[in-house]
Amino acid sequence: MPNVSKVFSAALDGIEAKVIEIETDVHVGLHSFNIVGLADKAVSESKERVSSALKNSGVKPPTKENRKIVVNLAPADLKKTGSHYDLGMAVGYLLATKQLKEFDSADKIFVGELALDGSLRKVSGVLNIARMARAHKLKEIFVPRDNAAEAAMADGLKVYPVKNLLELMNHLEERVLIPAQPKTDVTPTLSSEHRLVDIADIKGQENAKRALTITAAGGHNLFMEGSPGAGKTMLAQALASILPAPDLEEILETTQIYSAAGFLKDNSFINWRPFRSPHHSASPVAVIGGGQNPRPGEISLAHRGVLFLDELPEFRRDVLEALRQPLESGSVIIARAKDTVRFPAKFILVAAMNPCPCGYYGDEEKDCRCNGFEVVRYKKKVSGPLLDRIDLQINVPRVKIEELQSKHRNQKAADEMRKKIGEAREIQKERFKGKKGILTNSEMTSKMCDEIIELDKESNQFVKDMFEKSLISARGYYRILKTARTIADLENSKDVKMDHLAEAFQYRLRENN
Repeated sequence: MPNVSKVFSAALDGIEAKVIEIETDVHVGLHSFNIVGLADKAVSESKERVSSALKNSGVKPPTKENRKIVVNLAPADLKKTGSHYDLGMAVGYLLATKQLKEFDSADKIFVGELALDGSLRKVSGVLNIARMARAHKLKEIFVPRDNAAEAAMADGLKVYPVKNLLELMNHLEERVLIPAQPKTDVTPTLSSEHRLVDIADIKGQENAKRALTITAAGGHNLFMEGSPGAGKTMLAQALASILPAPDLEEILETTQIYSAAGFLKDNSFINWRPFRSPHHSASPVAVIGGGQNPRPGEISLAHRGVLFLDELPEFRRDVLEALRQPLESGSVIIARAKDTVRFPAKFILVAAMNPCPCGYYGDEEKDCRCNGFEVVRYKKKVSGPLLDRIDLQINVPRVKIEELQSKHRNQKAADEMRKKIGEAREIQKERFKGKKGILTNSEMTSKMCDEIIELDKESNQFVKDMFEKSLISARGYYRILKTARTIADLENSKDVKMDHLAEAFQYRLRENN
């Protein structure tokens, strides 16, 4: 009579976790150990890790007697990758060979990579799996100790931190119970270790600081053009210092992305807003995401944070054009012949470039060495449709020597800026209550703009004149309205007025174009 067991584990498909049934069949025959169910190399190698871990945990391993062992990972048509199935396979084998007392496995899920001595190693995607388990009404999850704090961020689920296989066996047979992991307390942070530059350290550049304030308050995209050394990179880095702390749902979203990508490292969660700055030599897969086993790219790793693209024209054209769809939808869909994966990508794009190849076109103090054709060709590397998706476009002038030599650090102004941004965000939070996934003005749809933003007669006439004379696109029109709404929020104004629209409009016009 064959012995069959069934326990649950999980597969990661992008950042989404799916329940996997691990079925183990053990019956008499020449010794073999086969894993079926579309398993990759890491999963196929599990049989060696599981066998050694079982032997070194003091139980009879598969190699000790003539038994034909078949492990099926169902559903069989879903590709299985990674090493986190080890623990579930070991438990399934122990149940099938009657070396472990029967227990109710219907509400339990097992995740972890086994070392050869039976101890458990940290794996990726545990928060994703824990939240999926909760959604499927599973009650208990067994994970490596190093993953326990991450898994305990999910509500309504008992998390058991497992040190080794022997400890798990003692728990399942109710000899020595493992204490459940307490719920992880997640406190958002704006700690200095995650701030590259503080806005209080930026000297001069008052116009740019105003643009940064609007960017942070409404989650808008920002484009900066200026001579080398004008401070574009510092301004971009300073944006992270004025963004409000993320809320719990944003922390969970960001942590899931980093966990699935294997980028949590020594952290249990990401409780700050990410700042990502890929080099211009980065490939489309590195920036957008994808690969043989699709992984999040830089735009997803910047989710609810900042993606800074320095030297924008130096990026590959296909990389820049691939940004257009995520900037509109807030997500990226990686489509392959066998699978389609969606990654969230709601980020603030901050882009910077020089005005020409030598960098000094339009500079008041240094002459440009480029001819007109070179300047036009350089600017054309950044397409109009991409620029049309960027709400604020500013010129960053050279800082005067008097301002550079000033030792005054304007902390009071920086604190006031953060306070105004926080208040504007609270207004938006109240405005979009009940609208899932929308937190800032920049995420409004055109329909929502029409419903929320009401203009008086004077403002409406200004918008008509602006639209007709400037030949802005329909997208540009709505982006101006969203920016004006944010400016009004910063002034705690209920209505969008003409001066708000005028300021928003001037950020769409760059000099020296």
